[in-house]
Amino acid sequence: MKKILLLSDTHNFLDQKIKTYAAQADEIWHAGDIGEISLIDELESIKPVRAVYGNIDNHMIRQQIPEILNFNCEGVDVLMIHIAGNPGSYNLRAEQLIQKNQPKLFICGHSHILKVMQDKKNDHLHMNPGAAGISGFHKTRTLLRFKLHDGKIKNLEAIELGLRGRLSNTVN
Repeated sequence: MKKILLLSDTHNFLDQKIKTYAAQADEIWHAGDIGEISLIDELESIKPVRAVYGNIDNHMIRQQIPEILNFNCEGVDVLMIHIAGNPGSYNLRAEQLIQKNQPKLFICGHSHILKVMQDKKNDHLHMNPGAAGISGFHKTRTLLRFKLHDGKIKNLEAIELGLRGRLSNTVN
């Protein structure tokens, strides 16, 4: 069993709340718009990280972090890319990747809107953790955590870190 912390759109912001949740996970997954490679280094000092780069990420990040990740974790086939759209309106690239890889769990970021829904057409769970950083139009900072075990996604939690403009070091 693996405990996963899923975040996106940090835009180079990493506070104590995120670090505390990261320490409780077995792996940290970042769905792009990292900000600076030092943020990944800091997360990796806490737990192993799997990440894709996003549209704001510079050439330094793009040299070290892939655009797309396709992997299996605890019997769950996972596909992760930063920009994808939503079930029923995926962009062409995402649709092609989904058809080719047939994931059980499809992860993206970019929208700054937390969304978890079953994609019945493509037979996978779609996850977008929203935005954990303070840059952007979102009002509430969010992330997701869940467990993977024996090919199943379990104990999914949406976590609100607080309002984008109000930072607090307390953890739920």
